[in-house]
Amino acid sequence: MSTKSILKDTSIAFLESYLNNASPTGYESEGQKLWMNYLKPYVDTFVTDTYGTAVGVINPDAPYKVVIEGHADEISWYVNYITEDGLIYVIRNGGSDHQIAPSKRVNIHTKNGIVKGVFGWPAIHTRLRDKEEVPKLSNIFIDLGCENKEQVEALGVHVGCVITYPDEFMILNENKFVCRAIDNRMGGFMIAEVARLLHENKKKLPFGLYIVNSVQEEIGLRGAEMIAQRIKPNVAIVTDVCHDTTTPMIDKKVEGDLKMGKGPVIGYSPAIQNKLRDLIVDTAAEKNIPFQRHATSRATGTDTDAFAYSNGGVPSALISLPLRYMHTTVEMVHRDDVENVIKLIYESLLKIENNETFSYFK
Repeated sequence: MSTKSILKDTSIAFLESYLNNASPTGYESEGQKLWMNYLKPYVDTFVTDTYGTAVGVINPDAPYKVVIEGHADEISWYVNYITEDGLIYVIRNGGSDHQIAPSKRVNIHTKNGIVKGVFGWPAIHTRLRDKEEVPKLSNIFIDLGCENKEQVEALGVHVGCVITYPDEFMILNENKFVCRAIDNRMGGFMIAEVARLLHENKKKLPFGLYIVNSVQEEIGLRGAEMIAQRIKPNVAIVTDVCHDTTTPMIDKKVEGDLKMGKGPVIGYSPAIQNKLRDLIVDTAAEKNIPFQRHATSRATGTDTDAFAYSNGGVPSALISLPLRYMHTTVEMVHRDDVENVIKLIYESLLKIENNETFSYFK
């Protein structure tokens, strides 16, 4: 299977619509419906849970269960306080970056639909140069063009409304995908493409495959915790993003030496099961898929941790996508890496044997 042939025009069209749709943590269901509709031709059935995690299943009756997983949610804000003058102060819903907020346009999600607003910021002329304030959670605010609190409330905006950025998908220099929420709807996209390739290449797996798009990763891996207990898988391969460390102001001695375009990143961490990881590394070498390595300390900080430590221990591994500018509205990844992550997950699945325990003691 040639890497060049992996992404079709229909794949890119789905990716664009999927990224452009807002799916903030706790409110992922509309994006999940788009994802399930795309995945439907390639799976036998779906499983969903009460908080919105969606799972496409191939061979649902098979006793041995393999998960491939990404997460569906994006960082956002909550309306926290409305002033008498009609300005809005916010709190985080996930790891939203206060420093990028000033002058950003926003969408406030209400029962009446989207209400537009902007993060205001005092003009450069008015800021005291000797003690200039930097953006922080306590001083960033949203302006809806309202003159008082009553006008804000009349628009349907109230404390607890969720706020996202409207920035949309674009391609830079032919092969760089740019958007908000690539972390980690690109993961959901990549596992859906794996399912498509299995279907189109008529590959029959000897086990059940659970293509899992989890909710609420950004606030503590919560969706993965829930669905791991529901599915009780035997193996889990998770995909998320990691940092491209080649841009300014990043210390490679701390963050590692990783670059987009140089291939998928295979994780090393106590949560990552060594034999499963070795299978993935061997697959990459055998299939000439370029890859990089990344070590994390106590935890991966991804849904890998939730699967690994569930149900008495589940062999789990992490394949990451190098990304620039994480948790901004201009997250950037390389098309070649996207295709190679898809290929690496696909080829690794074909190497997993039915009922494999990955035991260290056999």
